[in-house]
Amino acid sequence: MEVINALGRRKAAVARVFVSEGNGKITINKRDIEQYFPSSILQYIVKQPLNTLGVAEKYDIKVNLDGGGFKGQAEALRLAIARALVKINPEDKPALKAEGFMTRDAREVERKKPGQPKARKHFQFSKR
Repeated sequence: MEVINALGRRKAAVARVFVSEGNGKITINKRDIEQYFPSSILQYIVKQPLNTLGVAEKYDIKVNLDGGGFKGQAEALRLAIARALVKINPEDKPALKAEGFMTRDAREVERKKPGQPKARKHFQFSKR
């Protein structure tokens, strides 16, 4: 099997994934997943599509992760892995779609407006 690549995005994070036959090793920015995401919750988020299909020990995954915070990065990576798995085997798409792993979460941070402390919050109004 050749290397399959896919892209996942979430907030400001971008994950480029390269999936090849292997024994379940996930390398993120040349570091092991346990080093990159010390939190077991984030590791779980990343591995969700693999565990859903039961192929966690079948593929080696190399990842370039850029931008955003760790939660956004983990969710971007989850989307990228799901997209790569569908490229490998299109019959897996309904199972991943039912779990919600094929949907790009398009929510972005709203920009701060001038004359306001935040995007929607206003400074306290004073009549006098």
